[in-house]
Amino acid sequence: MTGRPPRAYLDWNATAPLRPEARAAMIAAMDLVGNPSSVHAEGRAAKALLERARAQVAEGFGAQASDIVFTSGATEAAALALAGRDLSGSDIEHDAVRAWTRGDLPCGADGAVAVADPAQAALQAANSETGILQDLPPGLAVCDFTQAFGKIPLAFDWTGVEMGLISAHKIGGPKGIGALVIRRGTDLAAQIRGGGQEMGRRSGTENLIGIAGFGAAVEAAQRDLADGVWDRVANLRKVLESGLEAGGKETIFVGNSVRRLPNTTCVIAPGWKGETQVMQMDLAGFAVSAGSACSSGKMRESAVLKAMGFAPELARSALRVSLGPATTEDEVNRFAEAWTRAYARARTRAA
Repeated sequence: MTGRPPRAYLDWNATAPLRPEARAAMIAAMDLVGNPSSVHAEGRAAKALLERARAQVAEGFGAQASDIVFTSGATEAAALALAGRDLSGSDIEHDAVRAWTRGDLPCGADGAVAVADPAQAALQAANSETGILQDLPPGLAVCDFTQAFGKIPLAFDWTGVEMGLISAHKIGGPKGIGALVIRRGTDLAAQIRGGGQEMGRRSGTENLIGIAGFGAAVEAAQRDLADGVWDRVANLRKVLESGLEAGGKETIFVGNSVRRLPNTTCVIAPGWKGETQVMQMDLAGFAVSAGSACSSGKMRESAVLKAMGFAPELARSALRVSLGPATTEDEVNRFAEAWTRAYARARTRAA
């Protein structure tokens, strides 16, 4: 007898598996005893590792090392960039940005956000649920690059953005480490005060182990981009969506007529709730989600799809499948077969 096929992880937008390069860098960092703020040899060794990782992140993101402020993740980076400011934003932003912005920017049916005053606005580069990419206007105050960084070519210095948010675990680094990237000459008021670490912009002893893993993950992610890995992923998405189309003519693929991340499919199966799809696919051996990992499980329709004009019943029937460099064609085909069978059963029960 043969056992069940191995589980397939198809939720890379929630978090990417830890890269071996990041794991190795973190283990090496564990052997350093010094505090980066200490002036003795052990402290200087820790400081050297910290600054090497900062340079790795800066080079991979097209910024300068002095632009990088390490934080506990993109959520903290958003708070550091947005606290005390009155910026416009849209309802398609991640909750970490929506919490600090006015939500007054309109979003079209194609997922594009209209920004009247970029200097007073926050706008994401790519949406985590739909994969839809935005055209970033020059002079934008804050941009959430979390989902775009490492999946598409971009450089912070090209964008003209004042401040950008990035996170390690979306590119195969460890969880709990991210960065706020600040354009040179931009003023920033520290929210966490104390020892003056991170050039006085974010106090607290640096998470050296996480930072080392972050730097290594950025280097590896840039190699993937240069080697065309994400082009292969984009082709796999075509295979996936072709298979899911067999689910029925009523199936909707959100954003498939506009520019998207190469790995993201948001499919709406009318009459089949997203959380039910997630549970049934989990039982079938597939990890997928009904939206952003930070809002999944809250039993509400997607704010992103609602902002795009989808009716609540359709917004509640969405599933996100996000692929990655390790995804195989076999996994994609098996998922499409399992999903279409389950959707057929759901339609039969609803009839």
